Amino acid sequence: MDHPSENPPDSPRNGPPDSPLDSPVTEPVPSLLPGLPAGLSQEGLLAALGGSDLAPRGARPEHERFDDLYLLAPVGVFLLAQDATILQANLAGAALLGIYRSGAGRKSFRAYVAQRFLPDFDAFAARALASHEPVRCGVQLERDRGDRGVPVTLLGCGTAGALRLTVEPAEGRLAALEKSEERFRRIVQTAREGIWEFDAAARTSFANPRMAEMLGYPVEAMAGRPLVSFLDAEGRSLLERNVARQQEGMPGRHELKFMRSDGTPLWVHLTANPLFDADGGFLGALALAADITEHRESAELAYQQANFDALTGLPNRNMFQERLRHEMKKARRERSFLALLFIDLDQFKQINDRFGHQQGDALLVQAAARLGACMRATDTLARIGGDEFVAILPGLGHVQDAERVAEDIVSVLQRPFELAGGAQGTISGSVGIALYPSDAADAEELLRHADQAMYAAKNSGRNRYTYFTDDMQSAAQQRARLAVDLRRAAVQQEFELHYQPIVNLKTGMVERAEALLRWRHPERGLLNPADFIAGAESSGVLLDIGDRAFRQAADQVLAWQRELGRPFQVTINVTSAQLRDEAHGWLGYVESLRLPPRSLVADVSEDILNEPAGHVFERLGRLHALGMQVALDDFGTGHSALAQLKKFDIDYLKIDRSFVAGLTGDSGDLALCEAIILLAHKLGLEVVAEGVETEAQLALLTAAGCDLAQGYVFARPAPANELLALARQVRLDWSGSVADSGAGTTTAIASSAAKPPGPG
Repeated sequence: MDHPSENPPDSPRNGPPDSPLDSPVTEPVPSLLPGLPAGLSQEGLLAALGGSDLAPRGARPEHERFDDLYLLAPVGVFLLAQDATILQANLAGAALLGIYRSGAGRKSFRAYVAQRFLPDFDAFAARALASHEPVRCGVQLERDRGDRGVPVTLLGCGTAGALRLTVEPAEGRLAALEKSEERFRRIVQTAREGIWEFDAAARTSFANPRMAEMLGYPVEAMAGRPLVSFLDAEGRSLLERNVARQQEGMPGRHELKFMRSDGTPLWVHLTANPLFDADGGFLGALALAADITEHRESAELAYQQANFDALTGLPNRNMFQERLRHEMKKARRERSFLALLFIDLDQFKQINDRFGHQQGDALLVQAAARLGACMRATDTLARIGGDEFVAILPGLGHVQDAERVAEDIVSVLQRPFELAGGAQGTISGSVGIALYPSDAADAEELLRHADQAMYAAKNSGRNRYTYFTDDMQSAAQQRARLAVDLRRAAVQQEFELHYQPIVNLKTGMVERAEALLRWRHPERGLLNPADFIAGAESSGVLLDIGDRAFRQAADQVLAWQRELGRPFQVTINVTSAQLRDEAHGWLGYVESLRLPPRSLVADVSEDILNEPAGHVFERLGRLHALGMQVALDDFGTGHSALAQLKKFDIDYLKIDRSFVAGLTGDSGDLALCEAIILLAHKLGLEVVAEGVETEAQLALLTAAGCDLAQGYVFARPAPANELLALARQVRLDWSGSVADSGAGTTTAIASSAAKPPGPG
């Protein structure tokens, strides 16, 4: 086959605008690609390559067909707007002006006309726009003002409100065509876009250096290679879809995928021209290819980031909402129903606290895989929050179908998760179920109701599923109001500390006190932590509240020590989250006060001993470095092994109130308390009994050798000024009265009969 540069644009081979393309040849040719329709016509082949010139006349504005017909002409061809802005330029035209074709739309052709020829050009443009026959004009073009310039002949006519312009050297068309091969070869060889020619059997008959470079082959290695050798399954599928679009009357240029020599994908914007012989027989196609791989990959990355969770690969909230709305429309149209499952991982926070966020992420990935295995191919599983997943179950036949999925989810999440270092993580799942259309009218409401059902499952003991009810709606509204109130309370400092005395059972002296958080609600009065701590954690204000409470307790113990003129100690609860938190700086604040050693005791949960040893040593070491002591709260109710006690820097064990409540002379709880006290003393630890409410309990604990006690048998939690008065005046008398250490008077201590049990 001859090189395309040897054929001028009006020759039969390339086809003039009004000849072979208006009555295209439809003789079938053999199918060239596996999977493409047999007997693919010449038109179909061009469509598969990305060409669109075989669409009926009138299907597109004339200027949209510009590239296909004139792109490779050996003379400059332009399409100008009425103000002479360049809308299109072929390869020769772009080379003539020294511009990029891709940026031509931002330039004016008039800017390249020599200054003294501008009046002639303006008159020519006005005449040509109004004429359907070519209008001729001679001007001089210059790339930059002041250049020597090049004399040219302009031929122009109006088309669809634009100006079609041909630029020939001044010596005339014949002389230009005589020089066209050399010029065209130069343009083709240096073009920034790939030029690719195929024969009728879709074998490569020519490729310019840029096309070969794009595909990663030497130019000589391209010759004779069939189109199919550059395609993978996805590329063939795209070609097949392009054929289908063309057959449905949807012309257009296409983005196609080819494979480079190294196996990496090459995405191109491909435009093809048909090639015919003098008798109108189909010879093949000539295509222009622009590399859009980087743009395509950037677009795919942006789409991936916008619609998928980076950790699990599941759809994120954005895509979930889109799919939920789609499935609800489909259910409405088909008069079917769907279920929305809201899944929350129970105890996931403890996994993060104990093993760290990296291990927590690994568990989330495993959990996502297990949840995905519970889904059908038509279901959608998405991750919409830290440990929150949702599943859309469309086209259900019965409500029981949703229950079976929920049961599977609860079951698979109970199994231990394998973590790094041979560790195992144990969680469970709470699942809320809401149905469309019975439970909600729109997507937002359906999600909200499934969320409320999930909370009901958690409040019912976790590790279960629950359906949405109206009562859940009311409970959710209360949670929302609580969150708003808590944020306001944190800003307005409505939280305060009350203090409960801790008595030394050997001396009878109030030597320390426990700081207990209270919320003075403007409408509901004084609230205990049980009424708001869970809400404070879920609304994100717990760390702020804990920070302020710790600072207040530190200030208070310093003030009491100055007032009493002797050592005094305050105990305050510290969560694992506070120990990990660096932003609030409460530890730095305590250090700045320069408190005497043993002024503060941090009450930590027994679960902290189950965290990785290095983390525990570091955190407890920081507390001791500041002169603080550590008490292990609610001992006996957690899952720590007794052997762990001797590994860590613990100063006190606090016997949980549940053991103290059942104390009698022959109870098993007494045996447990005695064992805990004996164990602690063997390890060099002191023991504090919580929740002591009766004199009988107090007597049994004293006899067992307990060191310290607190509870209603002594006093309720009270404001700081009341605690100070008690610490100044009171020494416990074994008869159940309080002796004034200064004046010798006695004051009866309120017993459990006078002060009913309660928090604190």
